[in-house]
Amino acid sequence: MSKLKIAVQKSGRLNEDSISLLKNCGIHIDNGKDQLKASASNYPLEVLYLRNGDIPQYVEDGVADLAIVGENLLVESQNDIEIVRKLGFSKCKLSLAVPKDVQYDGVQFFDGKKIATSYPNTLNQYLKKNNVNAEIHLIKGSVEIAPNIGLAEGICDLVSSGSTLFKNGLKETDTILTSEACLVKSKKLNAEQNALLDTLLFRLDAVQKGKKSKYVLMNVPNDKLKVVIKLLPGMRSPTVLPLAEEGWSSVHSVIEEGKFWEVIDQLKAAGAEGLLIVPIEKMVL
Repeated sequence: MSKLKIAVQKSGRLNEDSISLLKNCGIHIDNGKDQLKASASNYPLEVLYLRNGDIPQYVEDGVADLAIVGENLLVESQNDIEIVRKLGFSKCKLSLAVPKDVQYDGVQFFDGKKIATSYPNTLNQYLKKNNVNAEIHLIKGSVEIAPNIGLAEGICDLVSSGSTLFKNGLKETDTILTSEACLVKSKKLNAEQNALLDTLLFRLDAVQKGKKSKYVLMNVPNDKLKVVIKLLPGMRSPTVLPLAEEGWSSVHSVIEEGKFWEVIDQLKAAGAEGLLIVPIEKMVL
């Protein structure tokens, strides 16, 4: 019987979020400390714990069938693999930055100057697109120190909160790429493996839809039901149940996270009371 081999980062936050996602999909992985390979006990899946930078090549070669990696790494590595889902965690930006006291009027600032980065391919594409001729210095780690020691006039690096830039006297100028964790697959999967992937994606979609939605219960006067129901997005139709108090009903529905507060305000204005908000673990449509 075929099985899927999925590569994840060996350690760090991306590793933790990846394993958590698989567990939320009902896949139990029994892995001990420092294991480089572990099998799921209830699904034909094997997890490979690899160095982050090696993962795209393993997937392209078919050593790993799937992987969870950052989009920034995929763009930089330029491997021939397919993104099948963006996962919504490990979000960051690949940005240019310069010292805080520098007058910066646009990317042309870097023409004829030096930029330190761990992402030379992505940076080079961006500079070519903007007709900027800059010298790229490849640095593995601690890129932020480069302007302070005179190695470069600016840097190109990953930015999450911006606190590291601030501590090193730098300011973010241009966003080159927005990134998040992605599920990718090899182009060498056979028919059985693609069928297993479809099952995994079904579970994954149920988990992601649940995280993006809230279950809402509210009490509504019967004469306001039509107005309230029109305001409710989400599933096919809300559930309406009579309350013990005559003239009132309980309305149950699902609201997307991105529209949540806007819809809640509208529901309250329309006459809904006693709103109860419940997180959704999984949602199968």
